[in-house]
Amino acid sequence: MMEAPRSLALARQLVQFDTTSRGSNLALIDWVRDHLAAQGVASRLTFDDARAKANLFASIGDKATPGVVLSGHTDVVPVDGQAWSVDPFAAITRDERLFGRGTADMKAFLAIMLAAVPDMLAKPLGRPIHLALSYDEEVGCIGVGRMIRDMQDIGVAPGICIVGEPTMMKVVTGHKGKLAVRARVSGREAHSALAPYAVNALDYAAEIVVALRRIQRERAERGPFHREYDPPYTTLHAGVLHAGTALNIVPRDCELDFEIRNVPQDDPHALLAGLQRFCDETLLPQMRRVAEESAIAFEIRSDNPGLHTEESADIVAHIERLACGGRGGKVAFASEAGQFQRAGFEAVICGPGSIGDAHRPDEFITFDQIRMGEAFVGRIVEECARAPGG
Repeated sequence: MMEAPRSLALARQLVQFDTTSRGSNLALIDWVRDHLAAQGVASRLTFDDARAKANLFASIGDKATPGVVLSGHTDVVPVDGQAWSVDPFAAITRDERLFGRGTADMKAFLAIMLAAVPDMLAKPLGRPIHLALSYDEEVGCIGVGRMIRDMQDIGVAPGICIVGEPTMMKVVTGHKGKLAVRARVSGREAHSALAPYAVNALDYAAEIVVALRRIQRERAERGPFHREYDPPYTTLHAGVLHAGTALNIVPRDCELDFEIRNVPQDDPHALLAGLQRFCDETLLPQMRRVAEESAIAFEIRSDNPGLHTEESADIVAHIERLACGGRGGKVAFASEAGQFQRAGFEAVICGPGSIGDAHRPDEFITFDQIRMGEAFVGRIVEECARAPGG
């Protein structure tokens, strides 16, 4: 039997922190900060508005020189309602696998990054390596933007960014953008026996859902199309609806959450603007004939750009050579890579584990995948050490 992966103990430590997105990640972030500080590596934290969550950023080498960002998120999805056969936060090992929430997505990669720090410190790096740990990726890639802005403020030179989402070590060059929106519909309440004299906010939210379905059909039939994605067109999806207090009361207020996942040729903001015009020109006049106070407002909850790296770009062949896993094309899930690309970094997604093993009961990552990830990061460290100035 082979020895356990070098980073396994760190991975088990990270999994044991419950960093489900609805809670805080500060216990993990504080632990990582202290772990790095013990090795002489300083960290910068950027917080959410409530200071309940934080990103962590650390540099080894000259931050003013273009280098390599190793990026991963600290939050995980809930385990509620899932039939786990093990404690999801106990980090159980069995049959050359590490089980637990976040093992594949993506705490094993975070552990691999941290385990490589002594090697990064062992010799001068001609090209710096940055460690970027974010919050709230799973709920819309919300936290990383604050970290990127802080990186810009302190003069971190854009270089390469590798987001270590689970791709089985294949180099992924693209994902769709995602615009998440909340529609707030306000009407007038009344006894349900007098419904024609009220404005039912739920009814009009349903009209918005129908409009979303119409746009979806148009996109599926007419495009624009990008054949490397599945499905190969922009998708629109209504996911959450809240309205009403009792059956015999016409709902005054309704909230509807929906999303737009766009291919590169499509502009989600233009689609949202078209939906706003439909509300302004069609729905609101109907509502205000009964109740002048009626309103429909859209709030953008998150705006995560897609990743669009050409397969012919030098970075793709470069990372493929270092990762030794081949190419993975485009993926359906979103990531933070698009935000790094928008900030001027050459970005790809490449990391250990399978997305098919993430978000499910008994999530796991194999030791073989962890070892491949360790070898990948090890090659990055060696390359940065050989760069001019190292």
